[in-house]
Amino acid sequence: MIGWIGLGHIGRAMAERLSEEYELIVWNRTLEKAKGFRNVAKSPEEVVEKADIVFLSLYDSNAVEEVSKRILSKDIKGKIIVDTTTNHHRKVLRFHELYKSAGAHYLESPVIGSVIPARNGQLTILVSGEKEAYEKALPYLEKLGKKIFYFEEPGKATKLKLINNFVLGAFMAALAEAIALGEKAGIPREELVEVLENGAGNSVVLKAKKEKILSEDYSTHFSIKNLVKDLSYAYDLALDANKTVPLNAVVRELYRVAFEKGLEELDFSAIYKIIREFSL
Repeated sequence: MIGWIGLGHIGRAMAERLSEEYELIVWNRTLEKAKGFRNVAKSPEEVVEKADIVFLSLYDSNAVEEVSKRILSKDIKGKIIVDTTTNHHRKVLRFHELYKSAGAHYLESPVIGSVIPARNGQLTILVSGEKEAYEKALPYLEKLGKKIFYFEEPGKATKLKLINNFVLGAFMAALAEAIALGEKAGIPREELVEVLENGAGNSVVLKAKKEKILSEDYSTHFSIKNLVKDLSYAYDLALDANKTVPLNAVVRELYRVAFEKGLEELDFSAIYKIIREFSL
């Protein structure tokens, strides 16, 4: 049996994908989100007692820390924890140490992609941790991802994920501002998107968010709140690396406008709505 802790938007999509082939026991702090799963645990402790491989999909490193305290209260020797959370680059090193001291194996395994790729097993997965544990977890990771990068060095997968999400946020903001400018200049949105698709805007980001922009459907696949958290983590990485990142600061503050407008739970493509409708 496989354990799964955390059933947010992408967590649930990944868990559903795994459940097509494997028996799962799941837990979420808000138990209503576990509706539809056959085996629902009453606590994370129950999950780790019944499963030898446990996936985590949580909001941030604070949540991982809280859940880990409960998991580590049990005998977890030999168990494998696969953490798909996008973590802080310093805290994730601490998680490696905590689980190793308990005789368990910790794989930091942040994923690139959102709900639809997760449902279809099309994620990109970055993994850092012990090779033996990675090889045991690989069949499950292959069910979730089309491309898996393995780095034995602890912390490397997390650094790469934070850098990737900085690019993600910046590219989406550039597309949003470009389309908003074009509309203000009298060009229909559909024409703008089509030209960008066949020009400089051609990208995984535009392909993924094209329909959301055209239909103004900002139902959440990856929230602004989550992106701002990742951009903040990336900024901390830059501080520790003694590297100036002015674009990161600008992009992060742009998305933070959503918090003032009460839009932070929307999909991050809603930055288009923010740029178009509000005077910044």
